Amino acid sequence: MIYLDSCILIYAVEDEGERGRVVRQALAELVDVDLVISPLVVLECITGPLKKGDLGLADYYRARLANAARTPFDEDVFVRAAELRARHGLSTPDALHLAAAQKAGCSALWTIDRRVERAAHGLAVAIVDTE
Repeated sequence: MIYLDSCILIYAVEDEGERGRVVRQALAELVDVDLVISPLVVLECITGPLKKGDLGLADYYRARLANAARTPFDEDVFVRAAELRARHGLSTPDALHLAAAQKAGCSALWTIDRRVERAAHGLAVAIVDTE
């Protein structure tokens, strides 16, 4: 089971450049792998379009993500996220993504964030080089 960070989906949908191509290719190569997201992914994916007034794109994300498998987002995830923030200095959203993936027993967390990758000790994979 692979947890998809919001940035992966945003690149796949919105980035027409090389990064978007790499993400779309990586997603297309997944066969017989369960993909999961959290409610935070939905929030982060629709925030940008809503800020820009692009209701069509926000609706596109909501429709595409409506049936995606979800990781539980309970108090245990928030407590684990606090531990990750304290230990690794992650932002709250990054800590929540990592905590959700850990608590759900995911085999990987796909991201673009090298800080999350370092904090995850092998769970997170930065599939696009943004540095």
